Amino acid sequence: MVHLVGSLQKELADSVSACRVLVVGAGGIGCELLKNLVLTGFKNIEVIDLDTIDVSNLNRQFLFQKKHVGKSKAQVAKESVLQFCPTANITAYHDSIMNPDYNVEFFRNFILVMNALDNRAARNHVNRMCLAADIPLIESGTAGYLGQVTVIKKGLTECYECQPKPTQKTFPGCTIRNTPSEPIHCIVWAKYLFNQLFGEEDADQEVSPDTADPEATWKPEETAARATASDQDGDIKRVSTKDWARSTGYDPVKIFNKLFKDDIMYLLTMDKLWKKRKAPLPLEWHELQKLVSPQEEVSGAGLKDQQVLGVKGYSQLFSHSVETLRTQLANQGDGAELVWDKDDAPAMDFVTSAANLRMHVFSMNMKSHFDVKSMAGNIIPAIATTNAVIAGLIVLESLKILSGEVEQCRTIFLNKQPNPRKKLLVPCALDPPSANCYVCASKPEVTVKLNVHKTFVLSLQDKILKEKFGMVAPDVQIEDGKGTILISSEEGETEGNNSKYLSDFGIRNGSRLQVDDFLQDYTLLVNVLHCEDLEKDVEFEVVGDAPDKAPTPAKTQEEGNNIANGNKDSAQPSTSSKATPAADDDDVLIVDSDEEEPSSSSMDVTTETGGSIRKRKLQDAETGEASVKRQRVDQSAEDDDEDIIALD
Repeated sequence: MVHLVGSLQKELADSVSACRVLVVGAGGIGCELLKNLVLTGFKNIEVIDLDTIDVSNLNRQFLFQKKHVGKSKAQVAKESVLQFCPTANITAYHDSIMNPDYNVEFFRNFILVMNALDNRAARNHVNRMCLAADIPLIESGTAGYLGQVTVIKKGLTECYECQPKPTQKTFPGCTIRNTPSEPIHCIVWAKYLFNQLFGEEDADQEVSPDTADPEATWKPEETAARATASDQDGDIKRVSTKDWARSTGYDPVKIFNKLFKDDIMYLLTMDKLWKKRKAPLPLEWHELQKLVSPQEEVSGAGLKDQQVLGVKGYSQLFSHSVETLRTQLANQGDGAELVWDKDDAPAMDFVTSAANLRMHVFSMNMKSHFDVKSMAGNIIPAIATTNAVIAGLIVLESLKILSGEVEQCRTIFLNKQPNPRKKLLVPCALDPPSANCYVCASKPEVTVKLNVHKTFVLSLQDKILKEKFGMVAPDVQIEDGKGTILISSEEGETEGNNSKYLSDFGIRNGSRLQVDDFLQDYTLLVNVLHCEDLEKDVEFEVVGDAPDKAPTPAKTQEEGNNIANGNKDSAQPSTSSKATPAADDDDVLIVDSDEEEPSSSSMDVTTETGGSIRKRKLQDAETGEASVKRQRVDQSAEDDDEDIIALD
């Protein structure tokens, strides 16, 4: 007779009660997951999250209430969950998981790690720490109605970084409002601004500087004070962006100076943000109008919408579009709201000009009307029900691991609509590790194409090793027979090298660099491929998905010509080893077959089977909770031309 404790067999219930687990992230998925864990019987839980609670979190992160705004997510989540199970032993950390204090030995304290993250850098880091500690990791993500859960186990499955990732399409609110570093951040900000001025206002789409940015202050009490300051400013009456704009009569010059001068000057007072970043440069309307005429600033050949104007040209386009939209709003009567449409010329002019002006302020190359339009798409909302389903699936996979049945674990996709077999949840077998993965291979190796005469040591450290390859504190040694130390993680040891070119150290075509990150217990061999004809604005390229090696015999020629879906920057879990050709890198092929259970990679492969194959747009994006790779079920053709961007 089987002895049950609740719904679990006694042996499993005892394992659940005794095991120690780490939850990374206490946001949308994290809140649901923590609640599920204690109700399932987990007693020893540690949770870590750097973020603080914002008003916009309250519609889906149900462990938080209005009184908690500005406080640590991890700490409040702990307090709320203890009300479900007062006997649970929960430790909360208001900190970044990438802090060196959380080293490999820290991770070895746990039986299991569960990710509920919202950014790729942290995902990459946790992936490496779990590989180094040989601890199972359950990765998860949601995007609107879509979601995914997968299991990563060293030597048994693909790791998170086994496959290339498409561009991350969700960004923390503080990045959009305070520290944009890519054109897409500015385009999203401009779309938010359109709604704040002319459309339906949304608390999730604030554009003013974020005073509660956790990066601007490391003291929780300061963060909480900043977050609530807007409601406690004595007799100062706070008004919405739209009300303020109305009070000015939608004066283009006043709006311009508020957005690109006053707000930027306020950001500059948050000096901690600019210690390691280039500070923004405020713009003033009347000073801009003294510059050369807009016609002399235009760059780029071809059609008009493929040309890039100068900053004065975009300031005048901004003014003209504000006047046009003001007239449209007035013609619709009191209380009217405009709806942003990328095919509406004034709306598109507004977003193009506002985004480019912000790009200029933050020292980015500006984009053409055509480029901005192609990047500005619909926004997927964060949905509480999706988070709840995914959190439940995480617990189910954890129970398999604790039962000693890791081989029974699956990658599970949550679809928006049932597939032809009437299923919303589609399980797929886990893929084995990639032999060419530059993280989990036995001897990780990669080839980087760059110009050794133009690449600074600092660029190698920050843009290639940290940003591209996800390292935290890399040490670099040149394999030149002398063991020359190029970069040291010890502060001050090699800072004098930062402004020198790689060629100054004898690095040339064929040079090899040994890179170690002791925090991640990770070593990578970098082969340098010198190239003097890289495309404009491209500083380096990674050759292939991994180092150039002889192809494995198992691959067919057709497979060899395929590349992994998307490009270098995805935040996807590593559940697809094949995908569509490069020309269709935003599409995914869904294979419907009644044969045996597919692997997660076979869901994305161009195959010749008896099953029907339907080609649909891949909505690969993140909410504030996570980002994932998933299938896309068949939808109406009218959705085909929509570019989907999910944001928190």
